[in-house]
This record gives sequence, C-alpha cells and structure tokens, in this order.
Amino acid sequence: MSGSGVLDRYALLNADVWQTVQERQRATWRLFGDRLGWHDLSKRALCEVGCGAGGNLVDFVRMGFDPQRLTGLELLPERAAMARRVLPETVELIVGDALDAPVTPCSQDVVFQAVVFSSLKDDAVQRRLAERMWSWVRPGGGVLWYDFVYDNPSNLDVRGMPVRRVRELFPHAGAVSIRRVTLAPPIARRVCRIHPAAYSVANALPFLRTHVLLWLAKTDE
Repeated sequence: MSGSGVLDRYALLNADVWQTVQERQRATWRLFGDRLGWHDLSKRALCEVGCGAGGNLVDFVRMGFDPQRLTGLELLPERAAMARRVLPETVELIVGDALDAPVTPCSQDVVFQAVVFSSLKDDAVQRRLAERMWSWVRPGGGVLWYDFVYDNPSNLDVRGMPVRRVRELFPHAGAVSIRRVTLAPPIARRVCRIHPAAYSVANALPFLRTHVLLWLAKTDE
C-alpha cells in the first residue's frame, strides 16, 4: 500500500473513521454532562497530551470549552504547526516533550490523552508521564483517557493498555469510570464496505470493541 493509501485509511471521510470519532464524542459528552454534571464547559481548563494536528482540541471547542482555557502539548513541530493553522489563536500550544512541559500543577480540570501511552514502550517513561499528568489535575478534575487495550501483532511499535495497567499508572485516582468503545478498526473497515449502518450492528457486540474511554477522578483534597 502506498503512503497516501495509509493516510487515506484514517481520513474522516471514511465511514468507519467518522463513526469511530462520533462514538467517542458521544461517550465524552455523556461523561461530562451526565456523569460529572458539567453543563457549562466554558469555565473548565483542559490540556491534551499529544494533540497532534489539533483535531481533538477543535472538537473540545465545539463541545463548549473556551479556547483560552485549552492547552495542547505536541512533541513534533510539524504536527504542532498543523494544529496552529486550525485552532483559535487563544489555544496555547506547547511544542516539545510533555515531561518538560511548563504546565502549572493543579491547574487543569481535564488532562486528556488519546493513544499516546500505547506508543510508549518504556514502563518508566509511562510512569513519569502519568505522574506529570496527575500533578496537573486540580482536585475535582481528572484524567480523560482513550486508548486501545490489546497488543497489535501487526504493529510491534505499540502496546495494548489494559485497564489494570492504567490503574497502576494512576494509583491515587478515586472513582474510575470505564466505557468500552470503538469497534476493532479492521472489522470496522470491512463491515462499512458493506454499508455504514453495519458499524452499529457489529459494535453492539462488546467483545469486538478494542478501546476504552476512562475518567480517572482526582478527589477533593
């Protein structure tokens, strides 16, 4: 497969991709509104670790977060430049290693990561980053986590992040909200070739979902 073909696989125009994204968005909305009772997100501060080209931060703006209260951390300058082009100017972008990011302790209501930890093969690096993320969360807030739980035999550069490992990384978390989401991408691509509606049919089987959306709460101190 050509390089452009690999990129096209993750384009939002693909039925399997936009349904995956929308499923995670709906689960996040329910978490904020129903689980946490956060109906006015404009007063909440959020920091994304590994914000990439800024797509998730754009979604958070659309959810109701004030751009002035959003921060994106991105290691790669070229990806951060892409994010800068699509995000409001008031969103703060910090380029460099998240372990060195100048984020004030206890300043964030939400610290978010999406498929970052599954790309970190070193246990010590995972622990250090988790500790940094936890230090940024203010009491009453939490870490919002989205990642896959299984190893991928076709990609040895990543590792699955089962819930038990996440709990090890955040031992001080209070209540942990767990929602299994995301139809396994290879299955999603196949069924959506038949019809986009087939995604929901296959995704009704929980054992075919490969990712979790977690909320790791930092209780009042």
